[in-house]
Amino acid sequence: MIHAIHRIVLLSCCLLGLIAGSAQTTTDYTRYADPMIGTGGHGHTFPGACVPFGMVQLSPDTRLRGWDGCAGYHYSDSIVYGFSHTHLDGTGCSDYGDILLMPTAGKPDVRPAAYRSGFSHQQEKAVPGYYSVQLHKSNILAELTATARTGLHKYTFSDTAGNIILDLKHRDKVRHAELHISADGEVSGMRLSSNWADSQYVFFVLRFSKPFAEYGVSKGGIKHKRVTAIKGHRLRAWFRFATKRGEAVYAKVGLSPVSIDGARKNLAAEQAGWDFDAVRDQARDTWNKELGKIEFSSSDTAVMRTFYTAMYHSFISPNLFCDVDGRYRGRDLQVHEGEGGNYYTVFSLWDTYRALHPLYNLIQRPRNADMIHTMVTMYRQRGLLPIWELAGCETFCMTGYHAVPVIADAAMKGISIADANTAYEAMKHSATMSHRDMHHYFKWRSPLMLISHLRYVAGWDSYHKYGYIRGAALLGGTSKSMEHAYDDWCVAQMAKRVGRMDDYDMFMKRAANYRLLYDSTTGFMRPRKKNFVKHFDPYKLSRYYTEGNAWQYAFPAPQDMSGHIRLMGGKERFATLLDSLFHTSSNMYGLPHPDVSGMIGQYAHGNEPSHMIAYAYDYAAEPWKAQHTTRMIMDSFYTDRPDGLCGNDDCGQMSAWYVFSAMGFYPVCPGSNQYAIGSPKGDRMVLHLEDGKSFTIIAKNNEKGNVYITSARMNGSPYTKSYLNYEDIMKGGTLEMEMGAAPNTQWGAGDADVPVTGIE
Repeated sequence: MIHAIHRIVLLSCCLLGLIAGSAQTTTDYTRYADPMIGTGGHGHTFPGACVPFGMVQLSPDTRLRGWDGCAGYHYSDSIVYGFSHTHLDGTGCSDYGDILLMPTAGKPDVRPAAYRSGFSHQQEKAVPGYYSVQLHKSNILAELTATARTGLHKYTFSDTAGNIILDLKHRDKVRHAELHISADGEVSGMRLSSNWADSQYVFFVLRFSKPFAEYGVSKGGIKHKRVTAIKGHRLRAWFRFATKRGEAVYAKVGLSPVSIDGARKNLAAEQAGWDFDAVRDQARDTWNKELGKIEFSSSDTAVMRTFYTAMYHSFISPNLFCDVDGRYRGRDLQVHEGEGGNYYTVFSLWDTYRALHPLYNLIQRPRNADMIHTMVTMYRQRGLLPIWELAGCETFCMTGYHAVPVIADAAMKGISIADANTAYEAMKHSATMSHRDMHHYFKWRSPLMLISHLRYVAGWDSYHKYGYIRGAALLGGTSKSMEHAYDDWCVAQMAKRVGRMDDYDMFMKRAANYRLLYDSTTGFMRPRKKNFVKHFDPYKLSRYYTEGNAWQYAFPAPQDMSGHIRLMGGKERFATLLDSLFHTSSNMYGLPHPDVSGMIGQYAHGNEPSHMIAYAYDYAAEPWKAQHTTRMIMDSFYTDRPDGLCGNDDCGQMSAWYVFSAMGFYPVCPGSNQYAIGSPKGDRMVLHLEDGKSFTIIAKNNEKGNVYITSARMNGSPYTKSYLNYEDIMKGGTLEMEMGAAPNTQWGAGDADVPVTGIE
């Protein structure tokens, strides 16, 4: 009876949400989203259960280490170790895998080699908010679902005695763990671990749907029975249940970054009962609400699956990092009271500033405002905006100071920033701090962290002194110089908004620094010390470039496309080099890098620096080439198969590129209010904006092979621009495009019709 009442309450809440929401949420978009896409190849995604931007990612772990095990799962595997509650989505480094549970039968054994089980994809299912698999070793059906801060397990046993293993040692280096078992059957504890995140705190509360008959604890391989509290760094436990054949035992887990009490409150608030189907239905409805923010239609079901999976992956992270009472663990690793709004973690900013956060500025505006408030709060606590923040820790991964474009783009899009002056102060600080300042923020416990830090800080003083990072600084100096110049332009946009015109002039001047690396004899951005380095080969992967070569960094100035075109001798020469990029050999020399993948010539779609390049044709007044090339990239590198991503999804950036591109436009320069137009993959796309308006894109005659825009109309009037204005999208309306098999070289090519960014 209690279960039935709880189910009625949950479903009633979902129904009220649907009635209050927009009509598009009545469609089941989750039938098109497949969490298995990206779990093969090098996509590094996970297939398990989560809700949008949730703290919990409850997913199977099939791999304990290795580059293709970063998300804990790889489609090529056939062994599952268990189901842990935290996972990174699409990253190139591994972390998380906290609080693993695994059901077994027979005599309990907490050794991973003993409790792991074989499985097959034929007995596995993954949809948004739900995952299931049949475990071969013990013939147990495992089913998973989740809320924002909790996970719910359902284990259907085929034996009369079943066990559930709890592993607090799983994956990362554990610095400290605690386990408490109370008389009423509650299991609670914490884990402090170090890997990519230097100090990751996870607190949990675990409850079972029926009492366990007995239990045991292992500390460092030594078994203990009837222990009610234990501490250490190698803790595992088992719980034994008297079960009937076909009986299900449920386990629900609440997480918190703050405390055991916080985890208990999260569990009580989000999962008071035991109705698995109700929680699963609630997760599905939550996903439908978010996926329904874009109505995407195509006659090709595979395209529908690819699009909605890309949206699904775009809404997994950043992740909630606060309890239901608002308390959170800050960038200083101390516990803070909530200030209103949600606090987040997992900011892969070198990747996500390009398309993911710009997508949020259209259809996740309040959530993106909370994320920016989180970034500014991190600055208040530690004096530094996030670079690649994870679980309250700064990893210093990658280059640039790319919280800056996220803040600037949101400000340009009219999103209210809680303390704009402090946000600007933080942005300016990121752009002006010294090498010595950077060391002040750094603490490390592993060689990985030390290497990341040294890579990040190398060359800061050189950039401030010369306007570029001299080659002797190594470690991506040319790429860093390009990125710093763009970030400086973003600081300038914010300076203008808060009335700091002296700073505006200074940072606009710095935004042109990329020109100091332009070599007119080759047309490339070339490494230099005092002069350009000798023995230059644009095909060579070297330390002067971050995960790439001179080809991939030939078009690095989104903030000054007009100036870059003039620098190269005009639009024709600029377009010719673009042509060469896509048609030259794909060979590379030097140290290989696994992220440089998805090759068309020297274009590398598997890595983020290439993502804006195809749209550069619009700025060169040859938009038909942007249409042809972006459609070719979509057709070549995005499918509805497990290996359907050509590189790491990088917390949704690869997927966000597809969401934009499949709709037919892309934010080449976040901080600008123009979007370059490509070639829509869908037939009809409707963006449901948060003020109740909608913007519709219709691609007529969009059958296979018709990749070119032959004409367009905006709200019934002829439209000749090869770009969209943000303001036109937000006003609502309809853009109609006639598609054809042959290019119209006149459409979008006039002087007044091309997108423009510039410094002068």
